[in-house]
Amino acid sequence: MRRWAAERGGVTVSGARQHLTALERDGLLAHHSARGGPGRPKHVFALTPAGDALFPRAYAELTNELLDYVSDEDPALLERIFDRRAQRRLQRTRERTIGLPFPEQVRVVAQVLDEDGYLADFAPRGDGSFVITEHNCAVLGVALRYGHACSSELSYLQAALPDAEVTRIAHRINGGHVCAYLVTPRIVNPS
Repeated sequence: MRRWAAERGGVTVSGARQHLTALERDGLLAHHSARGGPGRPKHVFALTPAGDALFPRAYAELTNELLDYVSDEDPALLERIFDRRAQRRLQRTRERTIGLPFPEQVRVVAQVLDEDGYLADFAPRGDGSFVITEHNCAVLGVALRYGHACSSELSYLQAALPDAEVTRIAHRINGGHVCAYLVTPRIVNPS
């Protein structure tokens, strides 16, 4: 079987084995051993979730089609759907940030964004502010058609970090290669 797979791929058996080892090392494949008769057990490879995620999906097209139907039937419902998603994300974030110092809140918000598929990170600036950067837009296909997806993202960040002013400083929809937000803590003067 290996020889057949190698020939079909235009590489040697050794080259195929090296490719499989590299893909497994990178977390894109996993294997288990299976006995199918006499001789050495065979390695059975399968994609990991990370490897599977590399294959094209038509989620944005399907989502946009469904949102078009909702919008045609009831535009107000479409707004409520986006708002409901924002409230769910906000509640989940607040549960994780309650009682944390401000820098830790920023870290957790960036982590939530990363978990949601935005490949987000954050960096402190010398003046006490932070920049949260989304290197991927998990909803870009939807945001291109429904601007509410972007405005709800900014509203989410502002609500998730109520002790800060959050300003969008880079935007993929406007030609940026990332979306980025300047997070400036509000200084509370004790009275």
